Amino acid sequence: MPAPLTDAQRAQLADLLPAWTRLPDRDAIQRRFKFADFSAAWAFMSRVALLAEQQDHHPEWENVYNRVVITLTTHDTGGLSDRDLKLATAIDRVSPAT
Repeated sequence: MPAPLTDAQRAQLADLLPAWTRLPDRDAIQRRFKFADFSAAWAFMSRVALLAEQQDHHPEWENVYNRVVITLTTHDTGGLSDRDLKLATAIDRVSPAT
């Protein structure tokens, strides 16, 4: 089982993942994306789905037309873990600048 993030890791979240936001009501991070159209949003979600499968760590997400919202938390640990940092970093690598 993954270990929850330490206080030191949490303190570095803004520097490590500047595009992601800590959610105030739960131990999770979130990023919002906007694309040219539904097809581009869906293509991005497909790339993220492959990353998630490779890492065996699956996001919570929403898609409405050209918008995608991804929330990461590790349900097994009840909050953020290094698995979330790893997946967020991988998502950032495949995401367009939005």
